[in-house]
Amino acid sequence: MARSVGLSLSLSLSLGLALSAAAPHAALADPVTVETATGPVAITGETRPLVVFDVTAIDTLEALGVEMDGVPDKLFLPYLADVAEGAETVGTLFEPDFEALARMAPGLIIVGGRSSPQREALSDFAPTIDMTIWGMDVTAQAKTRLAAYGALFDRGAEAERLAEALDQRIAEARAAIADKGRGLILLTNGGKISAYGRNSRFGWLHEELGLPEAYPEVKSETHGEAVSFEFIAQLNPDWLLVVDRGAAIDAGGEAARATLDNPLVARTTAAKQDQIIYLEAGPLYIGGGGVQSLTVILDQIIAGFGAKG
Repeated sequence: MARSVGLSLSLSLSLGLALSAAAPHAALADPVTVETATGPVAITGETRPLVVFDVTAIDTLEALGVEMDGVPDKLFLPYLADVAEGAETVGTLFEPDFEALARMAPGLIIVGGRSSPQREALSDFAPTIDMTIWGMDVTAQAKTRLAAYGALFDRGAEAERLAEALDQRIAEARAAIADKGRGLILLTNGGKISAYGRNSRFGWLHEELGLPEAYPEVKSETHGEAVSFEFIAQLNPDWLLVVDRGAAIDAGGEAARATLDNPLVARTTAAKQDQIIYLEAGPLYIGGGGVQSLTVILDQIIAGFGAKG
């Protein structure tokens, strides 16, 4: 029987923080230079109203207790429901509502990931920074963004505590994974499956946590390398880490468990040894790199691999 570890009842408690309601942040007296996906950017003046078009950034800002005034229509992650309810809707991740932005007159706009192509257009309304997180060093980038937000919104102490908690979980995950065998990351999309390796969007699970690759030759593709059930059976990974895209985007369709419930996958060591971990799809696929989303995934890794000690 495969393993699945659910979301923590309280992400803020799991991070070791009990943040009070955020107070409005005032105009910056002096420029604050923050690291972004496009290089260092100096921010000065009023940062409110604050508009954020990136779920990963919203995840981390919410953990810091930073109030947001405008967010996209759908955030996908249940633990961000309060943010969505308390902020004005300003379009979607892919299509900003420019009329709403004109009325709001933001002080600062944050984009990233799916919304990053809109940075230039959004810059007509307010200073806009791209805080995309992508690649093999996701946890390192997450801590860089965390420090930037801490400096920008006067949450330095909170950012340090969150970073320390994240480092502790990373260390625990590495220890849990050590000497447990080879892993293969799979994404299911309806009845289709694709594999992801070290150079992919999920590559940090290999690169930063030390999980050996069952298939080092996997192609570096945005949507993974399409593979078959026969391939998985022949590869015979010790562990399968599974992401259900349909669950992440509320698309429905054939669930990951049903997709992988077949005789070929059942032949693998991963299936025989109860070493299939169905990762929380939303936090990994939509909010990957957010402090809270990373905490959810790391906790699953620690529990799943640790149970085999």
